[in-house]
Parts: sequence; structure tokens; C-alpha cells
Amino acid sequence: MIRYRRPKQDDTVILDLIERQLVPLSHLPQKVISQLRADLPRRLGHGMTLVACPDYESEPFGFVHFMLHGDLLFIDMLAIAPAARRKRWGNMLMDRAERFALSRGCQRAKVAVDAGNDAALSFYQKLGYRVARYQAQNCCYELEKRFS
Repeated sequence: MIRYRRPKQDDTVILDLIERQLVPLSHLPQKVISQLRADLPRRLGHGMTLVACPDYESEPFGFVHFMLHGDLLFIDMLAIAPAARRKRWGNMLMDRAERFALSRGCQRAKVAVDAGNDAALSFYQKLGYRVARYQAQNCCYELEKRFS
């Protein structure tokens, strides 16, 4: 099931997913990563986080964190535990985030994918996202999608 994040119950698992699934793919300097780690609780407090879990009371095995800026949906983070991959959970999380954004008047979406994360690039491209530019400073691709 997909549900909204419950901070006190879900954040330990979400932070672990970030640490194990996202941080190893980053090309940012260790000092910047340390600053980002310290900022994660505040960052999760802004925007919205949806989690995927077996049932309402269970711990999540995946999440998507996103923010709305005017007509833009910005996908900040998406992570799925390895055991839950290739079971459409990422698709379901993205679908819910995009439907939420559409209901709030968003017309486009953006996401950044670390260079070398070919699985994520392929995933987002299958969802209709296209590479808009490469950000050499952050070693990541910026992908965009227009909603019709």
C-alpha cells in the first residue's frame, strides 16, 4: 500500500534507505554529504513524503519525497529497498506523486539522477521523463516531464 509518511514511525527506515540506496550513488564531496545528512530531518519536513509498505502498520520499504513549486513537481528523493524492487512500487509512488501534483495545478516535473545510476535513468525515462541537461558541478542529469 501507499500512504503518507508518519515521521516518528517511518523516519528511521527512510533515513536508512537514503544512506544505503542513495548516498553510495552520489558524487558529491564527503563534506557536502555530511551537511546533507544533518539537514535531512528538516528537508523531510518540507514537501511531502509517501511511503510503500505491506500494510498500514508496517515499516516502509520505499518512499518518494517531493515538493511543489508553482506549476513544478520536484522529485527530491525516491528509494526502494532491494528486496522490493521490480515489483512496481516505484511506479506506484511516482504515480501518486504525479497525480497529487496534477490535482494542485502542476504542469511539469523534474528530477535529478546521479551520473552512473543507469537503473534510475531508465526508470524515469520509462515514466516519460527526458534528459534536459547534465549538471557537471553535481555530476547529475536533470530530467523533465511535461504533463498533458
